[in-house]
Amino acid sequence: MAEFDWQTRFGPLLDQLSGDDLDAWAQTLRQQLIRRFDDNPHGDLDRWQAALARLPAMAGVEAHLDRSAVTLTAAHAPTPEQQAHLQQGLRGLMPWRKGPFELFGTRIDTEWRSDWKWDRVSPYLSDLSGRRILDVGCGSGYHCWRMLGNGAGRVIGIDPGLLFMFQFLSIKDYLGHVPVDLLPVRMEDLPEGLETFDTTFSMGVLYHRRSPLDHLLELKGTLRKGGELVLETLVVEGPEGFSLMPGDRYGQMRNVWFLPTCDTLLRWLDRTGYRNARVVDVTATTTEEQRSTDWMRFNSLQDFLDPDDPSKTVEGYPGPLRATLIAEKP
Repeated sequence: MAEFDWQTRFGPLLDQLSGDDLDAWAQTLRQQLIRRFDDNPHGDLDRWQAALARLPAMAGVEAHLDRSAVTLTAAHAPTPEQQAHLQQGLRGLMPWRKGPFELFGTRIDTEWRSDWKWDRVSPYLSDLSGRRILDVGCGSGYHCWRMLGNGAGRVIGIDPGLLFMFQFLSIKDYLGHVPVDLLPVRMEDLPEGLETFDTTFSMGVLYHRRSPLDHLLELKGTLRKGGELVLETLVVEGPEGFSLMPGDRYGQMRNVWFLPTCDTLLRWLDRTGYRNARVVDVTATTTEEQRSTDWMRFNSLQDFLDPDDPSKTVEGYPGPLRATLIAEKP
């Protein structure tokens, strides 16, 4: 299998960043991609490229980005042979965690009903029309596509997971030059003080950070003045100032550090220089929203909760409660 041609994949975005007075970021990003794909290629790269290559060419492809499942249709239904190749390719990119997606009649029932989160968040967003958006920890890019469907002018998702990138490419390769990209980088790989995005999303990331206030400051640095932060994270009930720091694991996850109360989170946003911070949604995560499926066959939420008291995790902590907050950069 040939090396991953990252220059063809990311060249248009690098050129655009350079043309938007973000040349320093483009140069840094180019070096990061060289290290990721040329100097230290992932061991599964060939397998994922082979899965992507199995996806059949389809004529007259259209994207429907305002549906619960990000949907691709074609001028004609796939033949049985095309359908078989489609299944082989998409299943070669398992496990699928964020979605759902539907490609030419094949529905990918992902672990997470990410559309439910979008439905909770979207009524409170500023109009996305023409906005430049950053989605931190974007997974397979499901929400990036929904942002484009809501009129965004340019969407950049970042997530270091290379499997997520290939899942994203399984959609993008059918659509060609659309203003959505997924970069396989971490938040800390972005230059400080970009101040270029109109809206930055961080959904399901904050509790994975050892220093949550530093993460809030990093997010603020990505925003232009007046830009909007959309923050979704695990929280617990309790007074202002309280934050739960789990022991070794929370819901079997090792990398969970701080679960604040909503009032504590509002204080964190105030202390890190945001204004007009408000809680727009608090919802308990259920086994209907996160579960094992035929497209994600590993353990899921039902295995991480106390079987005798599903309001608690297997470790005895309060079960997953997620809050969405919106704030602005002055």
